[in-house]
Amino acid sequence: MTMAAMRHWPLPDTHNVRDLGGYARKSGGNTQWGRLLRGEALHPLSQDSIDHLVAQNLALVIDLRGPHETGHTQHPFRDHAGVAYRNIPLFDVLSPIAMAKPPFDMTQRYRDALDKCGPRLAEVFRAIITASPGVILFHCTAGKDRTGIVAALLLLLAGVERNDVAEDYALTAAAAGLIAPLRARALAAGGEPDHVDRMLASDAATMLAMLDHLDVRHGGIHRYLAEIGLAPGDVDKLRDRLCA
Repeated sequence: MTMAAMRHWPLPDTHNVRDLGGYARKSGGNTQWGRLLRGEALHPLSQDSIDHLVAQNLALVIDLRGPHETGHTQHPFRDHAGVAYRNIPLFDVLSPIAMAKPPFDMTQRYRDALDKCGPRLAEVFRAIITASPGVILFHCTAGKDRTGIVAALLLLLAGVERNDVAEDYALTAAAAGLIAPLRARALAAGGEPDHVDRMLASDAATMLAMLDHLDVRHGGIHRYLAEIGLAPGDVDKLRDRLCA
C-alpha cells in the first residue's frame, strides 16, 4: 500500500478524510499517525462511520465552514455525547468565492487568508492545543482550501519539507468522487467551466506560492504564529499534537 493510500481513512461515506501522519521531519523522525485528520463535509456519514471514528478515539471535530454552509445540513458531531465539536468559520472576513469574478486566483485567496484570517486561525490552533487526548479532525466543505491552509501550517510547524506540504495539498485532486459532484453542482448553478475548474483545482504550485507569501510577508511559520498571538509554549504544544 502506498503512503498516499494509507493517508485516506477507510470511511465509505467520504472521499477526502486524510491523516497527516507519516511525513518526514527535517529534524528527524516522522509526523505521528492517528493524531490529526483533514477532511471534507461530514454530514453524509452513516452511523457505522460515526461509530468507527469514535472507536478510533476521535476527541474533537473542528468545522471550518460558515453559517451559509452549516445551516443546510445537520452535523453528525454537533451534539455528540462523546466528541467535542467546534465551529470556527475560517473565511468569514473574506468575500464569498461565489462572488469572485473570472479569472479567479486561488493563490491570492490563500494570501488573503493568511493576512486577514489570523485571529480565526489562532482560534483553530488553540482548539487543537486544548483538546482532550485523542484524534482531532478539522474539515470544511471539500477539504481543500480552508482545510488545506490549516494542514499546511501544521505540517510546516512540524518541520515537514515545503514540497511534501504542497504534495499533501495536491492529493485532493485525486478525490474524484468528491470533485466531480462539486463541479457538476457549480455548473448547474450557472458557473463558467474554466472558472469552476480553477476554483476546484488543487495544484501543488498554488500551495507553494502561499508558502512563499508566508515567508516573504510574515517571516515564516514561527513568526506568523507569534504574529497571530500564539505564545512560544502554545506553539510547542501545537507541534506536539502531531509529533510527540
